Amino acid sequence: MNRRHALRHIALISGGLALIPSCDFSKEDILAAYENLKITASQKALLAAISDSIIPAGEIKGALDLEVVDFILVMVNDCYTQENREKFTAGLEAFPDYTEKSTGKKFEALSTKEKETFLLEAGALTGDDTPEGKRQASIGYFLSSVKRFTIQGYMASEYIQTEIIPYSLIPGEYNGAVLISDLQKPRING
Repeated sequence: MNRRHALRHIALISGGLALIPSCDFSKEDILAAYENLKITASQKALLAAISDSIIPAGEIKGALDLEVVDFILVMVNDCYTQENREKFTAGLEAFPDYTEKSTGKKFEALSTKEKETFLLEAGALTGDDTPEGKRQASIGYFLSSVKRFTIQGYMASEYIQTEIIPYSLIPGEYNGAVLISDLQKPRING
């Protein structure tokens, strides 16, 4: 064998051995942006699908278009206690299995009407002290938290506050010579 071929093969083998530790064959990576939560990318996608079912896009943008899922995760990560974060995460982990058990399909495969009715039914779940009851209670807690933060994040978004319901810091300028019939649409926030 030629010395050059031997050196080439040794270089290729050592380069390959250097790359092996960087190959990760684990299940799924945990998102690093939320240090207190252990959320994977597929769980974030499921959360996005749930928030999109709560406020779908229509004439105006929906929750998915405004990326409300990031608001939900930041609020849970930063504002919830450790106990509530664990309950939220337990509900998020149990939700796909509960969906398949109840409907026979994955959540993403349900029609829009089926998603709405399923979320209403699952959001009203309460549990008892059995393991199954605790699981159902965590699912109900998870869905009520998602619904609350979806609405809060949607209504506080820049798009809603600037284009749909323009926020006025002061009530408006005073003009005493205006007829009531000439008034514009009232602003809810100011």
